[in-house]
Amino acid sequence: MQLTYSDWAAIAAYLLITLALGLYFRRRSSRSTEEYFVSGRNASWWLAGTSMVATTFAADTPLAVSGLVYTQGVAGNWLWWSSLPAGMMTVFLFARLWRRSGLLTDVEFAEFRYGGKPAAFLRGFRALYLGLLMNCLILGWVTKAMVNIISTALGVSDAKALALCVFFLMPFTGLYVSLGGLWGVLWTDLFQFVLKMGIVIAVAYYGVHAAGGMQQLLAQLAARRAAAGAGASDITAMLPDFSRGLTTEALWTLPVLTFAVHLAVQWWAFWYPGAEPGGGGYVAQRIFSARDERHGVLSVLWFNVAHYALRPWPWILTALVAVVLYPSLAQPERGYMLVATRQTPHALLGVLLAGFMAAFMSTVATQLNWGSSYLVSDLYRRFLRRGASEKHYVRVSQGVTLLLVVAAAWVSAELRSVAEGWKIVLEIGAGTGGVYLLRWYWWRVNAWSEISAMIAALGATLVLRWEGLWRALVERPKPFGGSDPVVFAKTTLVTTGVTTLAWVCVTLLTRPEAEATLEEFYRRVRPQATGWKPVALRVEDIPATHDLAQNLTCWLLGCVLVYSTLFSIGEWCFGRAGKGTAFFLVAAASAAGLMRLMRGDRLTLK
Repeated sequence: MQLTYSDWAAIAAYLLITLALGLYFRRRSSRSTEEYFVSGRNASWWLAGTSMVATTFAADTPLAVSGLVYTQGVAGNWLWWSSLPAGMMTVFLFARLWRRSGLLTDVEFAEFRYGGKPAAFLRGFRALYLGLLMNCLILGWVTKAMVNIISTALGVSDAKALALCVFFLMPFTGLYVSLGGLWGVLWTDLFQFVLKMGIVIAVAYYGVHAAGGMQQLLAQLAARRAAAGAGASDITAMLPDFSRGLTTEALWTLPVLTFAVHLAVQWWAFWYPGAEPGGGGYVAQRIFSARDERHGVLSVLWFNVAHYALRPWPWILTALVAVVLYPSLAQPERGYMLVATRQTPHALLGVLLAGFMAAFMSTVATQLNWGSSYLVSDLYRRFLRRGASEKHYVRVSQGVTLLLVVAAAWVSAELRSVAEGWKIVLEIGAGTGGVYLLRWYWWRVNAWSEISAMIAALGATLVLRWEGLWRALVERPKPFGGSDPVVFAKTTLVTTGVTTLAWVCVTLLTRPEAEATLEEFYRRVRPQATGWKPVALRVEDIPATHDLAQNLTCWLLGCVLVYSTLFSIGEWCFGRAGKGTAFFLVAAASAAGLMRLMRGDRLTLK
């Protein structure tokens, strides 16, 4: 497609507004590293929460959801819907604890909760691992999606699309991030989120219209299922087909075993950016930036409601349109862009590209600011140069941000290895989630607990991926048979079991942290006293906290609220009004109960 003058004007307007926001907050963000990385701890809940939603809406997200729906039906989204319990647990069990800690980064937690050389090693290692390696892998993955979007929309080669991303979009993002710090990121995220949600809603609207309307779309999907015979399930079903066996894979559904592992194990056992068990990463950064505990809790609550219940439906509807209009695609993820570029009016092409640029840049902006906070605060300031002025650290932070742009651009050029490396990193995180949850609630967890969890997860992953070993033992390249989703479920169970057993044993066999370290943590954070009884008895001047039962009740009600809202919207979209109404009533009852509990805890909106 050729861009018109109006298209270029729309793109230019978007870029100018984004840059202006970065320039506007330049002076404020340069006051200190606290202003630069956590917005002076003065952000409102709606701003911090919307920023989290915008960050997780990357350029690859609509494409990934489209691919899941295209191959596994709506139920395929349980790959990420299953992370809601972890997110809601962050809301009610961890957000206040993070905010009370007063940390600048979640990596700093290592030397706040633990002590000695193991804690220092853990902090430095995680700063490099997350701030550089993981950061660049995420940026490379997102850039690959943006390359596909640009090449499909403009009809240019992947090489030209990559050059546009590497030599313009990423440096431009690095510029406004280095100028505005987190304040600039928060406000540009708000602007970008409104823009890209408007775009995906428009794409869904025009896509459904091209399919003949919602009723005609559903009729064509039903006809395709009938034509496929017994090997296909209802593509609009939001749960797996339980009438099939545990490991049976069929068209447009998810194996029951995989669904069970997603919902029962994955949410608490896997480390995943944006859905870390117990919070962490840029979620923790937004909590740190909130003006108080109440705003911190509400920011993560709003993020989970919008992220899981509200945001995905335009993508899902567009994916269903792709199934009808473009069947048998070799690359299902491209179905979304085919609908977007061929069914959306040409007059909106510039706005469409601006929306996807916003999706790309909002994620890149957060990754750059988040990654530089680790490298500066937890590596440079902690180990290389202490005691310098705040202005010095701000200048270093700006320089590190630009260096991350260069590093990420280099990684983006190695896209094949990035895709495989991203999968390996996800597998390495399997099983480590338990220690991230319990380190807040059990005094016996120490630095060796986290270190052993990482080593065990890495070892289990390498053994399970070692093709030569399994060919020698069972004459096949994998330890388990079955389809990819089934193998994933079995591998997850083994890795999680091995890792959990390893870190629990190491915890019990090693000494606890020093009393002074534990007491300082307990005084500042005030966790549930039950798991900290020996420490609580020594710290008599701090009233014991006993809110776990109420927090778990809020967690359960929050999960029911979001899932019921998600299902209600879906059932109404698919013409099943009775079920949609029933789920709406469940959501309303859950919301009422949750508000009552939160009002008693003084966490409701004012």
